[in-house]
Amino acid sequence: MKQIALLTVMMLSLSYTARAVEPVPDKTVVLTFDDAVKSHRTFVGPLLKELGFSATFFVTQAWMSDTENFMNWKDIAELHEMGFEIGNHTWSHLGLSKPERAERVAEELALVESELAKVGVPKPTSFAWPGNGFGPEGLAELRKAGILLARRGMQPEQPYGKMVPGPLYDPRGHDPLLIPTSADAYPEWTLGHFRAMAERAKDGKMVILQFHGVPDVAHPWVHTPPENFREYMNHLKSEGYHVLALRDVERFIDRSEPIRDPTTEKRHPPAKSP
Repeated sequence: MKQIALLTVMMLSLSYTARAVEPVPDKTVVLTFDDAVKSHRTFVGPLLKELGFSATFFVTQAWMSDTENFMNWKDIAELHEMGFEIGNHTWSHLGLSKPERAERVAEELALVESELAKVGVPKPTSFAWPGNGFGPEGLAELRKAGILLARRGMQPEQPYGKMVPGPLYDPRGHDPLLIPTSADAYPEWTLGHFRAMAERAKDGKMVILQFHGVPDVAHPWVHTPPENFREYMNHLKSEGYHVLALRDVERFIDRSEPIRDPTTEKRHPPAKSP
């Protein structure tokens, strides 16, 4: 009888888990910001809070010596206190497409976690692949480290640096540690382009937006003009978009079933031939 009761409880638990997964509403957009740029604290955070939006800020120590253009740990803590998610972007912005670099993942994550803990920010469970590079070895290390969600770039589906639509995020088809960027912000973006990227969020799929600095003085190739960014965000607000942080997509993922994502076996950028 005890075995039957235990089996019944397990079946009910699995059934509940399946039912608990929420359908993705149309107009669901995820905001992500990379590299701990100073404007995340001075401009982006206050604007998003004013609009009632969530977002994830992926932080790295890589450029913190440039105190004029990049945040310090106190700035990052203030974003956390404002209600935003802080994600890990490695200590040194370590590209992880090369197999031999995977052994450094645990240390790189731990260094960021240590500094965040000193300012009261909890251990991140979200990650962004530095330089949008990834590979199977790094993926395995992220799983070991307890990372639950990780965002990659538009690659390999779309070439880097092009103003083209990237893949939409489908929780049923993408590994949670290889969530694709649907649109990667560049200085040449217009409101019309942004609208076209955002309106693809429907039919159970989300638009994952990747931004850097707003503005980004140190890295101008990924700069977004503040006046443009304000237009983009006001559009999301006026059109009734659901604007989330990366952590918020967890409720759309059914972890009781394995997700068969062929990207888990790929490497980007691919290894060069000898």
